[in-house]
Amino acid sequence: MWYFAWILGLALACSFGVLNAMWFEMREDDEQSRAQARRGG
Repeated sequence: MWYFAWILGLALACSFGVLNAMWFEMREDDEQSRAQARRGG
């Protein structure tokens, strides 16, 4: 049943990639809003 572990690992890697991209976008938006608040916008 090596294929079961392989599919689980692939799904885990894909979900980690998606979560990482979501975190990066959230962090980027937060930095932009902080910079805009500093400018008084």
